[in-house]
Amino acid sequence: MLKTLFAIDDEIVPLASAAPRLSNAEAGAEWAARASMYRLLSGVFVEEPGQAFVQAIRRPDVLESLAGLGLHFDADFTAPDDDVLLDQLACEYTTLFVASGGFPPVESVRLTGRYKQEPHFKVEQAYAKWGLALQKGRFEVFPDQLGVELMFLAALLERCSVALERNDEATFRRIEREVRRFWAQHLGRWVRGYAQLIERAAENSFYREMATLLNGFACGEIAALGLRIDDLDHGRAVVPKTEIRVEFNPEEPVCNGCESAPMASGREATMHTLHDLR
Repeated sequence: MLKTLFAIDDEIVPLASAAPRLSNAEAGAEWAARASMYRLLSGVFVEEPGQAFVQAIRRPDVLESLAGLGLHFDADFTAPDDDVLLDQLACEYTTLFVASGGFPPVESVRLTGRYKQEPHFKVEQAYAKWGLALQKGRFEVFPDQLGVELMFLAALLERCSVALERNDEATFRRIEREVRRFWAQHLGRWVRGYAQLIERAAENSFYREMATLLNGFACGEIAALGLRIDDLDHGRAVVPKTEIRVEFNPEEPVCNGCESAPMASGREATMHTLHDLR
């Protein structure tokens, strides 16, 4: 993941304009470089950062490259020893993204206020369509978690890169359409507002600056792909819970036989009141 992660100090060429100006091999290299940016951002949000990840970002040449993108980390990220910093980032990750009162980076939560809503199942179908499956890590991760969605797009961009290098225009166009669709139906609807929320809420400059990078990168990708997508997240600290829709067939006859049936012996003892536990 880290070997090509920081090829971001070169000028970033918009996806939509890369193919007309470059050879397929050169355009393929650009798509691969952009995929590395997706993987970088995925590593920030999918789970608390590990030692190798933090050490790679704190390298002087990498910090200089990130500064070229407008990111400036404070001493709270650059000064502490690795072990101290890892503990601090783990606490910050838990506070921001896991603990009660935090802001889970999950599409269903950001758009509906609840876990495992429609986006959860839609992205799962998209992964399966392209032969990808979510493997269980140290903790349970939802399919519509930000880091997972970014990782999915990184995989698609890498496939685009390979298709271009092989001069397989048909495959490239098919995968490119999926990238555009996924942005339009998923990430583009919530990630910009969410990034702005994390910029405001983060205490450690690592998460503040990475949220800034996420916001700028998302805006750039949406523009480069030629999409117009409204941000539905709006950076809200509290997302109201949507009503749960229950589907039923109004034409289906209702049987009232149970109401007139005699109470069987012992039935009263097995009946319980259903409470709303929300």
